[in-house]
Amino acid sequence: MAEEPLPEAELWLLLGPAVRESPVAKRLARDFAAAFGSRFAVVSTDRVLLGVTGGKLTLHDLAGRPITPPRAAVVRLAMTPLSTDREITLLRQLQAMGTQLINPPEAILTCVNKFWQLQALAAAGLPVPDTRTYTDTRPDLAVAAGIPEPCVVKAVRGSGGHQVFLARDAAMVADVQGCLRPDVPFLFQRYVRHSHGRDLRVIVVEGRAVAVGLRSSANGLMQSNVSLGGTVEPCPGRFPMAEELAVRAAEQVGLVLAGVDLLFEEDGAFTLCEVNANVRWGARVTQVTDALIAACASRLT
Repeated sequence: MAEEPLPEAELWLLLGPAVRESPVAKRLARDFAAAFGSRFAVVSTDRVLLGVTGGKLTLHDLAGRPITPPRAAVVRLAMTPLSTDREITLLRQLQAMGTQLINPPEAILTCVNKFWQLQALAAAGLPVPDTRTYTDTRPDLAVAAGIPEPCVVKAVRGSGGHQVFLARDAAMVADVQGCLRPDVPFLFQRYVRHSHGRDLRVIVVEGRAVAVGLRSSANGLMQSNVSLGGTVEPCPGRFPMAEELAVRAAEQVGLVLAGVDLLFEEDGAFTLCEVNANVRWGARVTQVTDALIAACASRLT
């Protein structure tokens, strides 16, 4: 069967294969099509070929037909398997050809590695948990040098609350360190006891907090992720300092669309837990899609 040509469009919803069938991607495709009509197209990253011809950057589809780059693109990529040699290379090509990306590759890369984002946030003076990590393949070396006790142990790449657990002390981490996957380092992070089983998720679009939810664990887990059974209570305006901090965090890492997770400190302050470049939201949280549509419309004028 011949490869179908990609439609010419000013706006793309650019989807990685791992997220093509996700609920968020399907809702965005539907709502963007309603808002932009023929100016909009859904494009999968694995249907685009990159090149340089006569000293100029080019795009082609799988049948070798030239593709005109869009003026803007909303990017949805799974973070854990993200490849700098594949998806990030495509984003760099589009950006160099003039496409305005939501989100840009530099910001995505900063957030895909949990320690890279801590570096950016700490450099800006924003509150983050005390954290240790390591460059060797042996986490026991970092443990021997001293880690927070108790500590949250998490892989530098991961999502949905997976590859995260609470260790009561360094001895426990030493006991399980042989079970930690060697493909990526882990973080050993201060346990914010006052926030156990709950956090605040703030979704930021273009410098504005558009959705805020108090996430709570349903089963006593430390993690409050919805994917692990947690619940979300909408609470816009209840924690204005947290919303302001989330906006500053998204700006610091360079994200247009961000999901910022904040931890509750005992003194009423907040600490940044993570900034997510591939944020998800429920069907009822329509204000996020509305804000994204407005952001895209401004880029097409």
